[in-house]
Amino acid sequence: MNIIPYSNKTLKGLYDISGVEVGQHFYWQIGGFQTHAQVLITSWVVITILLGSVVIAVRNPQTISTDGQNFFEYVLEFIRDLSKTQIGEEYGPWVPFIGTMFLFIFVSNWSGALLPWKIIELPHGELAAPTNDINTTAALALLMSATYFYAGLSKKGLSYFEKYIKPTLILLPINILEDFTKPLSLSFRLFGNILADELVIVVLVSLVPLVIPIPVMFLGLFTSGIQALIFATLATPYIGESMEGHH
Repeated sequence: MNIIPYSNKTLKGLYDISGVEVGQHFYWQIGGFQTHAQVLITSWVVITILLGSVVIAVRNPQTISTDGQNFFEYVLEFIRDLSKTQIGEEYGPWVPFIGTMFLFIFVSNWSGALLPWKIIELPHGELAAPTNDINTTAALALLMSATYFYAGLSKKGLSYFEKYIKPTLILLPINILEDFTKPLSLSFRLFGNILADELVIVVLVSLVPLVIPIPVMFLGLFTSGIQALIFATLATPYIGESMEGHH
């Protein structure tokens, strides 16, 4: 049996699959790198919304809190409680990071549920929520992995790596793989759900633009919020786990 041609054919098939794109992308050439411009544009919109909301709500704190101040205080308390529950007593330094991740994902998801980005026509490509692109969710996963290792190394130093050979050296490959598959599974789950939600809304807006999309958009808001909560809820224990050194 001639295995080599078959293997080459399989590799070529995998390469062809890797080139498949979901939707049309608008590219910018920055130096020697080609970037998805639509992701940068919508990410800047989300960041502007977050920064603008925070500035408006807390620029003049009141003794008797305003509605905006109450909302952000509630969000802060929620993130603090989540971090304390999942990480433990050393949760304090991680609240800004967890809060930033949660709010960015939450607002990104909601932007895709509220705004049918794809109906905004560009010369080449189409707009979408930042979390609709696998590059964004993969970047979040890599950031989570870097934070995971940083938390463990800052707490335990090089002895942190001893966990990979516990309880036995045989588990070394599995323990290493586990540290990368957990955040990657979060990224694919987030990407798949947001992509599916936006596609459903765009199709319904195109077919029945007035009535049917409204309840679907409300459902999209709910599921988008749940996805942000799931990402934060599952990502936070990874930090606590790396600091404690148990699985």
